[in-house]
Amino acid sequence: MQPSAWFVAFILCTLQMTDAAKEQQQCSEMDYYFEYTECDSTGSRWRVAIPHMTGSCTGLPEPVRGTECTFSCKAGEFLEMSAQECTQCAAGSYSLGSGIRFDQWDSMPAGFSSLATLLENSPHGDDRLTCNSSSWVPQGNYLESNRDECTVSLIYAVHLKKKGSVSFEYQYPDNNRLFEFFIQNDQCQEMDQSSDTKWLKLTNHGEWATHTVSLKSGTNILYWRTGGVLMGTKVVKPVLLKNIQIEGVAYTSECFPCKPGTFSHAPGSSMCNLCPRDTFSGHGASSCTPCNATSQYAAEGSGVCKDRPLCSKKDYVQIHTACDHEGMTQVMYKWIEPRICLEGVAGAEQLPPSEEREPCPPCNPGFYNNDTPTCSPCPPGTFSTGLRPCKQCPAGTEPILGYEYKWWNILPSTMKTSCFNVGNSKCDGMNGWEVAGDYIQSGAGGSDNDYLILNIHVPGFKLPTSLSSQSGTEFGRITFEFETSCSADCELYFMMDVNRKSTTVVESWERTKSRQTYTHIMTKNASVSYTWAFQRTNQPSDVRRRVNDVARIYSISVTNAVDGLSSGCRPCALSAQPSGSACVPCPAGHYIDTHTSKCTECPRNTYLVPHAAQGAEACKPCGPASKSDRDHRLCYSDCHFTHTEGNVTLTFDFSPLGFVGSLMKGPSFTSKGTKYFHQVNISLCGGQGQLAVCTDNVTDLSISEQREKGEGGNTVKTFICQSTIIPAGGRGFPTALASQSINLANTFLGVTVENTLDGIEAKPEQFPQTSRKVPDVNFYYRSLEPTSSCESGRSAVVTLRCNPARSTKGDLSVPSQCPEGTCDGCTFNFLWESSGACPTCTERDYHQIEEACKGGHQNLLYVWTEPKLCVGGVTLPEKKTLPCEGMEFWVRLGAGLGSFTAVLLVSLTCYFWKKNKRLEYKYSRLVMSANKECEMPGADSCAVMEGENEGDMEDEVVYTKPSLLGKLKAIASKGNRESFEHVQLNSPHSKALVWS
Repeated sequence: MQPSAWFVAFILCTLQMTDAAKEQQQCSEMDYYFEYTECDSTGSRWRVAIPHMTGSCTGLPEPVRGTECTFSCKAGEFLEMSAQECTQCAAGSYSLGSGIRFDQWDSMPAGFSSLATLLENSPHGDDRLTCNSSSWVPQGNYLESNRDECTVSLIYAVHLKKKGSVSFEYQYPDNNRLFEFFIQNDQCQEMDQSSDTKWLKLTNHGEWATHTVSLKSGTNILYWRTGGVLMGTKVVKPVLLKNIQIEGVAYTSECFPCKPGTFSHAPGSSMCNLCPRDTFSGHGASSCTPCNATSQYAAEGSGVCKDRPLCSKKDYVQIHTACDHEGMTQVMYKWIEPRICLEGVAGAEQLPPSEEREPCPPCNPGFYNNDTPTCSPCPPGTFSTGLRPCKQCPAGTEPILGYEYKWWNILPSTMKTSCFNVGNSKCDGMNGWEVAGDYIQSGAGGSDNDYLILNIHVPGFKLPTSLSSQSGTEFGRITFEFETSCSADCELYFMMDVNRKSTTVVESWERTKSRQTYTHIMTKNASVSYTWAFQRTNQPSDVRRRVNDVARIYSISVTNAVDGLSSGCRPCALSAQPSGSACVPCPAGHYIDTHTSKCTECPRNTYLVPHAAQGAEACKPCGPASKSDRDHRLCYSDCHFTHTEGNVTLTFDFSPLGFVGSLMKGPSFTSKGTKYFHQVNISLCGGQGQLAVCTDNVTDLSISEQREKGEGGNTVKTFICQSTIIPAGGRGFPTALASQSINLANTFLGVTVENTLDGIEAKPEQFPQTSRKVPDVNFYYRSLEPTSSCESGRSAVVTLRCNPARSTKGDLSVPSQCPEGTCDGCTFNFLWESSGACPTCTERDYHQIEEACKGGHQNLLYVWTEPKLCVGGVTLPEKKTLPCEGMEFWVRLGAGLGSFTAVLLVSLTCYFWKKNKRLEYKYSRLVMSANKECEMPGADSCAVMEGENEGDMEDEVVYTKPSLLGKLKAIASKGNRESFEHVQLNSPHSKALVWS
C-alpha cells in the first residue's frame, strides 16, 4: 500500500510542475505588439508591449521611454516599434510618413460613417423612413453622395499629435445641391472656419477640384455634408469624393499595400503608380503583369484582364478627312482607339469602306482659302464671307468682329474637345466631339456615363468703335443651334467659366430635343470659356451601349470677340471735323445718323436697342407711363401715374411703397418633405440704381468681393428675380440658405390700367376686386432670355390695388390657384395691395358740413368722403366760422305778427257780431209788423181777375238777407237812420210786390 501511495504522489507532483512550466512560458515577438501611451504634460510617452491574448505568456518587454510626441517619419517610411526607428516601406507598399490616405473605395473604409439628418420641417412626420436609406456609396475609385435631397453627412474622426491638414479631391457640378465641409472638436463644437473653406465651389462637369483645410492638434471630427432641393422631376447630381489625405498623425507603424491596379517597384515609396494599359496587378504588387495581347485587354489601372469582345458597329466612328490639295474631302470610318475588340474572326463586324470624295465645304466667315486646301483667317481690318477673298472695309465702316462657325470640316483652332470619366480612364485621350461636315456631334466615348466636352475660349470682348463708350447691358452674345437624340436619360449642359474662377451651368437640356437655337448675352467684359458637356447617362457605367445617343451642334457664333474675325462691315460714326474719315465712338444714348454718319442723341423717353439697325430706328420709345434714363439704356417708372376717365383724372404716387418690394411664397414641400420658400424681389420704380438683387449665399461663397458688389455667377440684378430659400435648422444647416437665383424679368414695358400690353395679359380674374371705384394699375415686365421651358422668355405683371385697410408698404400676394405666382412657368402675376396704391387726394374726395347757427355764428366743417380711397395730395380745409341770423329773431318776429293778427281778428269779430245783433233785431221788428192784418198798404184791386185761378195768383215771398257789403254800406250811410230790408214777391206772372 505504501509504494502505491508514493507513486500516486509522485505523479501528482510531476503534473503540477508541468502546469507551472506552462504558465511561465516566455513570450515571443509573435505574442505581443507595441503601443505608445498617451503623452503626459511634459510631452513624453512610453512604449509598452501589449499581448494579443492576456495571460498567454510571461516575460513581456519592460516599458521603455518612447520618442517625442511630435516625432514622425518621412514619406515612404514607417516607425519600426521594436527599435523605435524609421524604416523604409517594402516594394508593393507605400507610406505618407505622418499622414494617411484613402484612395480605394470598394467598400467604406474603417472609421468612416454615413449619417442622414432628419428633416425637421416636413408636415408628415415620417422623415425617419424617407431618409434612412440615403448614404454615401463607395464606387470603386471614388465615393458618391446620395442622389436625393436628403441631408447626409460623411464623418471621420482623427486624433492628431501636431498641427496638420486634410485634403481631398471632389466633383460638385450641380448648384441645386448644397455641399459643405466643416470640422468639430471632441466636444461637438464647430471649429472656426471661413466661408471659403466651409462652402465648396462648383466644378466643371468631369473636372476634379482639390480642397485643403488646416487641422489643429487633438481630436478633429471631419464632416462632408450634402443636401439638396428637388423640385419637379429634375434629379440633382451627386457629389463625388476621392483621394482623402490627412497629415499630422504622429507616426504610422506600418505601410499600406498598393491597391489592385497599382504598384510600387522600389522600397521607400510614398505612393503607388497605375498599371499601364493592357497590364494588371493584384493587392500589394511591386510590378504589373501583361495581359494576353491576342485575346485580352485591360484599361489603365486595372486589377484584372478582360476578354476582348467581337467588333461591332459600336466600335468604329465616321470621320471627315481634312481638305486635300484638290479641295476634296472624304467620309471615312476608323476604329475607336484604343481598340479592344477582335476583328477578322467569325461574327465580328468589319470596318466599312470609305465613301466617295466630295468637294470641301466653304470656309467659315472671316476665313479664306486663297486657292489652297486650308482656310486662313483674314488679316485685321478686312472681312470675308468665306466664299470670297478678304477685302478692306469701305470708308465710314468698321469690321464686325466675332466667331462664326457653320462648316465643320476641321475643328476650329479656338475650340478644344476632350473626354472624361469620373470612374475610369477609358476615354482619356479620346475626342469628345467629332466634326461631320454640316455639324459637329458627340463622339463615342469609352463608357455611357462619359462627359463628352467641347470648349471655346473667348479672351475678352471688344465693342465696335461707335459703341465703345456705351458700356451697357450687352458686351457680346453667343448663339448656337443644336439638337439631341436620345433613348435614355441623356443631358446636354451649356456652362460658362468667367475669369477662370467659377463654373456655372447656364442651361441644360434633358432627353431628345428638336433642332433649336439658344442665345446667351454676356453682360460684363471678361475672359470667358463656354463649355458644352454631353452625358448619355449619369448612372455609373463601365460599358458603351448607347453610341446612337448623340448631340449635334450646327452653328456657333460669338459677337464682339476681342480676337475674332470679320464677316462683314458696319457703318460707324465719323468725326465732326470736315476732313475726318476715321471712326469715332458715339456717346452713350446716341445712334449713327445714316445720312450724316454723325452721332445723334436718341429722343427723350426712348431707349437705344443694342446692336440694332443704323439710324433713328435704333431708338425705341418707352412704354406708357415710363421714361428712359439719361443714357437711354433702359426704361423705368418714376412712381407717378395719371389716369383719366371721362372728366375725372386720377393721379397716383407709388413712391411710398418703396423702390423694391419682396414676397416670400410658400412654404412648399418637396417629395422628401423638405420645406422651402421662393423669395421674389420686385423693382417697382427707379432706374439702374434701384434694380432688385437676388444672391446665393451657398454657391461660390469664396468670391466675397464679387458678391458684395453684386457681381459673379451667383448674383442676379434685374427688375424681378427669384431665389429658393431653405429655412435655418430644417436641413441641419445653422443659417437660412439661398440658392437657385433666377431672372424673371429684365425689361420694363410700361404702366397702364388696361389688362393687356405688348401681348402680355394681366388676368384680373385671378385677383377678384370688391370695389371698382379705383381701377387697378398694372406694371408690365418681360425677359427675352429663352429657357428650356420658355422659348420666348418669361413675362410678369404686378397689379397695384388701392386698399385703405393695408399699410403704406402693403402686401404682395400671388393667385390662389397658382401659389407659385405662375401656372405655366413662364407668365408670372403678382398683386400688391396697399394704401399707398390709392390715388392722390383732390377736392372731390371731401365734402362740406354746416353746423347750426349759434349765437349769431355758424361753423363750416370738411370731412373725407367714406370710404376714403385716396392718399396724400390736398389736405382738408380748416374749419370756417361765418356770421348768421339765428332762429330766435324769426321766432320773435313771427310771434309778434301772429299776436297782432289774432288781436285784429278778435276785434273785428266782436265788432261785426255786435252789428249783426242789431240788424237781427231790426229785421225781427220788420217781420212782426208785416204780419199784422190791415196794416198793409192798400192795393188798386184785391179781386181775382176773370180767368185766373186762386192758386195761380198766390204770390211767393222771397226774403233776402242783406249781404255783408250791404251792411257795411248801411253803416256807412249814417245820415239815414232807417234801414231797409227787401222782400221780393214772385208770382207766376213775374209780378212782385215790394214793401219798403
